[in-house]
This record gives sequence, C-alpha cells and structure tokens, in this order.
Amino acid sequence: MDAIALSTDNFAAWNKLGEGGFGAVYKGQLEGGQAVAVKRLSKYSTQGLGEFKNEVMLIAKLQHVNLVRLLGCCVHGEERMLVYEYMENKSLDNFIFDKNRSAQLHWSKRFDIILGIARGLLYLHQDSRYKVIHRDLKAGNILLDKDMNPKISDFGVARIFGDDTDSHTRKVVGTYGYMSPEYAMDGVFSVKSDVFSFGVLVLEIVSGRKNRGMYSSGEQTSLLSQAWRLWREGNALALLDEAVVRAGTHRSSEVLRCVQVALLCVQERPDDRPHMAAVFLALGNPSAVLPQPRHPGYCTDRGSASTDGEWSSTCTVNDVTVTIVEGR
Repeated sequence: MDAIALSTDNFAAWNKLGEGGFGAVYKGQLEGGQAVAVKRLSKYSTQGLGEFKNEVMLIAKLQHVNLVRLLGCCVHGEERMLVYEYMENKSLDNFIFDKNRSAQLHWSKRFDIILGIARGLLYLHQDSRYKVIHRDLKAGNILLDKDMNPKISDFGVARIFGDDTDSHTRKVVGTYGYMSPEYAMDGVFSVKSDVFSFGVLVLEIVSGRKNRGMYSSGEQTSLLSQAWRLWREGNALALLDEAVVRAGTHRSSEVLRCVQVALLCVQERPDDRPHMAAVFLALGNPSAVLPQPRHPGYCTDRGSASTDGEWSSTCTVNDVTVTIVEGR
C-alpha cells in the first residue's frame, strides 16, 4: 500500500490520468523506474468488491498483446487498487473525438487500431483458455501505448462463458450507445453482444463521431442510422472523418470494407451478426466476399437492402485455403 501511494506522490492531482464511476486512475513510478497506472477505487464506486475481484481473477488469466496487462493489486481496509502497465497515449476516445488530436490518427493507424481491437476480442471469445464476454467494449476502454497500439481494458463486468450461447442478467451494465438491443432491453448477452459493440466502435473510429444514442431523435441522428443511410445511398465514404479526408492518404476500399463489416456487426438480430473470427478474416482479407447488411439495431429506417445471411470468404495462406461460412 505504501509503495503504491509513494509511486503516485500520494495520489497527487498532477498524476491523475482520469476519473470515472469506479474512481480515479493515477500515473505512478515504481522504485525501479517503471511507469505504471494505478486504478484506485472510490468508496462510492459503482464497481464493487465483486467487480474488483472479477477483474483481478479474469485479467490475471489472460495474456495477449491487445489486452492491457495487470501487474498487481492491493486490498487494504477500504482501499482497493489495481496496478496496470502504463499506456502513454491514454484512451482512444481522447483522440477520435477531439478535433485537434484526431488529425494525428491518419487512416492507416486507424485501420491498425481496428485490427488490433478485433484481434484482442477474437482472443477473448475464442483463443484464450477462458472464453470471455467483455460486456463494456467502448472507445474509453481501449488504451493506446506509446506506438498507438490498442489494448482492451476494464474487465470489471466481463464474464466467462461455457457451452451456453447466451446468458441472462437482471443487472444490465455497460454503456448506452454500445449495448446490443437484446442486452439493453432484455438483459440477454453473448459473444454477439460484444460483436455489436465492436461494430459501433468501428463506425466511431471511421467517422470520428460518437454514437450518442440508440434511436434517432428529432434532428439528432444516431451514428448507426447515418451510416446505414449513407451505405444504402452508395455514399458510405461520406462517413469518413474530415481529418482523414484532409490528409488524403486513406484507401477507399479499406474504408468501405470497415463500414460494411461494422454494419454487419450491428445487425438487429444476434444470429445475423458474424463471429469475431469471420470479422477478423474479413478485415484482413481484401478478397473476402461479404454479404450486404440489413438494417442495424435501433434503426427505424429499414430501407430495402437485403442479405443472404451467409458469410463466405476465401483466402490462401501458405497454400492452404480457408473458407468460413456462418449461417443465420
């Protein structure tokens, strides 16, 4: 406890990196010179002892280049702290939603960030020893290291799942704007809930615009509705962040592929959304053939686009042909 307090200059204001419902995060420097991030839970935190233990137990078992690394934890009286690797560039939302910083994220870097998040989520859903549903994937929970590599953070409400395809909860946690319809309305969550959140996140990275709501309201159009309208009009490139357009270095085919994959991820019905294995393959394989998306969740303008509901893509790696087919 004393060592952690000392590393942050006794939680000095100048070392505060940010604050949320759980409490504050401080930059610290250990005795050997290593920089760390200390998450200090407030006594009034929305993240209780159960969520704290859940995060410690889960993230200690997970190791991946696109997941933030937990270095240690401390429980002392009412104090609860988590010590993480320090991420020099803080969270993704500090860049994509800031007019000045967004210019630093040229298209190739945004695309790399999208791929990195997809890789981390694929690990959680399929490749790790414990299959994990994150349940709160959002721009604020994507941290960026000194090289702007993305790492998924905040596993306080994550859940390990077994053979069941979905679960129910009476306590819906997460962030509105990122929640899938079945989770927000009925408390039903699955890997497809994370896929929905990933789709929203991709649209935010592409557009530089936050999805502030679920439904359109008056003149306020949700990001999902805007993306769907532009896609149906054949004008999806108009969604691209003006900062990226001004730089003029983007590849139109990659932008369109990201928008199409994102719209497929935010389909209203969970069965119409792809698994992350198919998403990752589609993003990384320019020759992959993708179905046309239907209307997204929360979108009242259903339009006329249709899909055969089947993912079919082929790529060749070391002379081995891989085909992914997912039925509805």
